[in-house]
Amino acid sequence: MMSISPRRKRWLKITSGRWQRQAIFLLGGVVVGAAAVALAKLADQAQHAFSLLLAESRYASVLVTPIGFALSVFLTNRFFQNAQGSGIPQAIAARHLSDTSARSPLVSIRIAIGKILLTLLGLLCGASVGREGPTVQVGASIMFALGRLSPRRQPGLILAGAAAGVAAAFNTPLAGIVFGIEEMSRSFETRSSSLVIGTVIAAGLTSLALIGNYAYFGSTPVALAHGFDWLAIPLCGVFGGAMGGLFSRIVIIMARAAVPAPIRMLKQYPMLFALVCGLAVAVCGLASGDMIYGTGYAQVKAALESGVPLPQSFGVLKFLATTFAAISGIPGGIFSPSLAVGAGLGANVAALFRDAPLAPIMLLGMVSYFAGVVQAPITAFVIVTEMTDNHAMVVPLMAASLIAYGTSRLICEEGIYHALAKGFVAKAEVAA
Repeated sequence: MMSISPRRKRWLKITSGRWQRQAIFLLGGVVVGAAAVALAKLADQAQHAFSLLLAESRYASVLVTPIGFALSVFLTNRFFQNAQGSGIPQAIAARHLSDTSARSPLVSIRIAIGKILLTLLGLLCGASVGREGPTVQVGASIMFALGRLSPRRQPGLILAGAAAGVAAAFNTPLAGIVFGIEEMSRSFETRSSSLVIGTVIAAGLTSLALIGNYAYFGSTPVALAHGFDWLAIPLCGVFGGAMGGLFSRIVIIMARAAVPAPIRMLKQYPMLFALVCGLAVAVCGLASGDMIYGTGYAQVKAALESGVPLPQSFGVLKFLATTFAAISGIPGGIFSPSLAVGAGLGANVAALFRDAPLAPIMLLGMVSYFAGVVQAPITAFVIVTEMTDNHAMVVPLMAASLIAYGTSRLICEEGIYHALAKGFVAKAEVAA
């Protein structure tokens, strides 16, 4: 019987390991894509249910939203700790930690289940939150679970799951890859890049198979027409970047409890604090004519497609509602609400340009505010370009995004996700 040489055995072992690793990434991508689609469908149903409630009585939000916030915080603290907020800081923190047991409380199947359920609860009660950030934590948790037996590869798996989550949630594969490089890892990892791209492709194809190809905000091919209209680029960049930096600064300060004594005392009672935040969101909702609840997707898509501007108060009220939701401690993302805030701010700027088309200036507002919040300018303009299928606006979006990033840094020195991730890392290290 012919024996296999030691070199041949070693080659077979290496090859088998590579195929096994690639299979894990691809399988994970398929599961993440399916989870993203399921969350998207359920999120739409949750928002629809809340709109039916408002159709019966728009003042129902004064009762339902605060109670929903308090219940969400109770369930989070009692059963799903570390599921609060968007979930992206937890995924970033898990990558920085080196011990599997320290990562588990941040990214696990239990956390993924809780994240999905509580994000839906938030949307069901009218919270100004999104599903995209939660999809990132869910994706990271799924990949972490698949890679538990290989601690050395866990950072790469978490990165791939997060990138796949963004790609599948928005149908934006390029943005998923850029997000993974610019925001999750803050570097380009050559060794794992092909595996990350493969995971994103698997997640994207799964999404396409389940719900088909689409542009998140529809197609908006209109571009800036006249030379004077290009003044909207620096205006949106500075305005949106400043507001985005302000939002991030508020959320970071609240997370670190560096607040006045009365607020600090109220935060000692998480459910009561969430109740107050929920009431504030309901007040914003009433003031807006019920327009600021949920992700803001429907309102922005309608404005982009019809050319009818959003109300002048929409951007500010959506900003306040999203801020209250973000500091309340309930699970929920800030991607879609941030884009909605930016669209509202863009509509405010568009009022200064009477002859300019509305959609391009709204896009400038969206990319500027989003870049100001996350301080990831490349991700911001790539994601807005892909979501609107508008390649004619690439250069203006790039310029506005960079201006917004620089403006935001003057107000908030750190990007919101990495600043919040430091808190999770510190907590994990203390627990260890």
